[in-house]
Amino acid sequence: MTGLSPRLRAVADALPLRPGLRVLEIGSGTGALARELVRRGCEVVAVDRSPRAHAVAVRQGGGVDHRLVALEDLALADGEAPFDVVVAVRVGVLDGRHPDEAALVRVGAVLAPDGRAFVERDGVLADVTHLVRPAAC
Repeated sequence: MTGLSPRLRAVADALPLRPGLRVLEIGSGTGALARELVRRGCEVVAVDRSPRAHAVAVRQGGGVDHRLVALEDLALADGEAPFDVVVAVRVGVLDGRHPDEAALVRVGAVLAPDGRAFVERDGVLADVTHLVRPAAC
């Protein structure tokens, strides 16, 4: 799809996607990756804390449910299904640049029991599901 950077295309290609999955993109910016995931048959919610980026993303549309929300305020709406896949590209509190354990807890709270979480930094997509799940007793 035109307009998708090689970096975001590599992320989309590496994710374990199949049509019908609920995907959450954290830090979606203007929504290019989210639109690509919709194109691949996923139901996508894209969140970003920037009003400017959110406004651009909404104008772009693409079948994405765009939400203006900061990660620290992320929660499922009443009755909303959890996500099968969560992905964040270059989100400092998740990729190790500005670690925040509370952010990991928020991601775990919206992830389906068999869901998976991925974080991309510097061209490397890492499965961080083990970091967002509560430790077993």
